[in-house]
Amino acid sequence: MQQLNVELGDRSYPIYIGSDLLSQSGLLARHISGKQVCVVTDDTVAPLYLDALCQALQGYQVLQVVLPTGEAFKTWSTLQQVFDALLAARHDRKTTLIALGGGVIGDMTGFAAACYQRGVDFIQMPTTLLSQVDSSVGGKTGINHPAGKNMLGAFYQPKAVLIDTDSLKTLPAREVSAGLAEIIKYGLIRDVAFLAWLEDNISGLRALDPSLVTEAIARSCQIKAEVVAADEREGGVRAILNLGHTFGHAIEAHQGYGQWLHGEAVGAGMVMALDMSCREGWISRADVDRATALIAAAGLPVSPPGNMQANDFMDLMAVDKKVLDGQLRLVLLKALGQAVVSAEFDSASLQATLAADQS
Repeated sequence: MQQLNVELGDRSYPIYIGSDLLSQSGLLARHISGKQVCVVTDDTVAPLYLDALCQALQGYQVLQVVLPTGEAFKTWSTLQQVFDALLAARHDRKTTLIALGGGVIGDMTGFAAACYQRGVDFIQMPTTLLSQVDSSVGGKTGINHPAGKNMLGAFYQPKAVLIDTDSLKTLPAREVSAGLAEIIKYGLIRDVAFLAWLEDNISGLRALDPSLVTEAIARSCQIKAEVVAADEREGGVRAILNLGHTFGHAIEAHQGYGQWLHGEAVGAGMVMALDMSCREGWISRADVDRATALIAAAGLPVSPPGNMQANDFMDLMAVDKKVLDGQLRLVLLKALGQAVVSAEFDSASLQATLAADQS
């Protein structure tokens, strides 16, 4: 087992990465202060891992909440099911919520923990590659609104993140590719050596080679932990973690949540951000082609849906969380491995990127 730490003063917490962590009762007990535990999962993950986790939680009063699967259910009405269950079981302020599942479950459980009795403890136990390298770390929680993804939520840090790499064995290939999008992102924004390593090992990663996957998860979590420690509430540098996300969130909202996986939309969105960075004169067309080839090799789309027009993107990006004082800010690349958040871009570059990517 590897251990990393997110350094946030009195809100610091560990990230554990290893095999068979779901059954480690002693590891869980370190981060549960009361007698009550509420495990929140979905109807895809529950048949696979819920019994094993509950076995490790013997001795606690365990409440199980099984939600419907998918981004389409990341809503107020679904979140209300968690609150209803907690209140019906009379869980108090010492309860600990455990998020067992992918990014949707992690985001919703964290938001429920932030809200219930004005804040209770929670633990992230991510079971998808994407949630293991991204959404489970950093304390972003929330739900979607029809007008925009993750527009309702809170910054609320977990007590611990337990990444059981064995859970990836049941992951569909499409979900593996979606997770690789976020891993590639870390190389593009901050670590060109990691980017080169990914190019050399992308086939093994898609095949879920255990040693390669563990290394990729650890390096991704380390980069995210460093960025979050520097800017917990996304007032500055943390926004670089959103490379491709402004375009990607627009794709998700336009297509209907769940039609494109988050990582698929980010893959296409990163290619758009690369193209625009090139049009701004910051990176070369060869850089764009290199990164696009890696994204394609990960099994991800490299262009947006054919039914999206430039005005669709502009309308949806206008409600992006990085819009400040009416100005759209985008994460772009000054160089491979060097990301910036900027509103100082040529609008003609943006329009050209949107026009070029229409099918």
